[in-house]
Amino acid sequence: DMLDPERLIQCPLVKNHWIRARRFPYHLVKCKESNPEIAKKLATCPFNARHLVPQADLSDHIMKCNDKAFVEQDVVSRSCESPQEQLNNGSTWQAPPCAEDWETDLLEGSESTFVWASLHYSEQNSPS
Repeated sequence: DMLDPERLIQCPLVKNHWIRARRFPYHLVKCKESNPEIAKKLATCPFNARHLVPQADLSDHIMKCNDKAFVEQDVVSRSCESPQEQLNNGSTWQAPPCAEDWETDLLEGSESTFVWASLHYSEQNSPS
């Protein structure tokens, strides 16, 4: 089962490394750092960053990559939508207006400087 997080996957950098699927992305990062010479010879698939293939084989991999279908399907489904539908499907969140004005606060200045816990600290550590 491809969705099983416990299944073992062979590392593309060091063939005797077998890693659980749920840990695989983390392993790739560490293994690339530990094996920079091997990592230089591999290319990353544009459809799935977990696919590392020899640079010479990248174009062949791209043609056959199973994850390519997901990207193509998304592109096709988005192209069938009207521009208004595309806008509606996107995020419409906007940041609320900010009432703070740090520049004005800085120019006005404060008569007293706030230092957190300075009073509390001096009370605890003063000789009694």
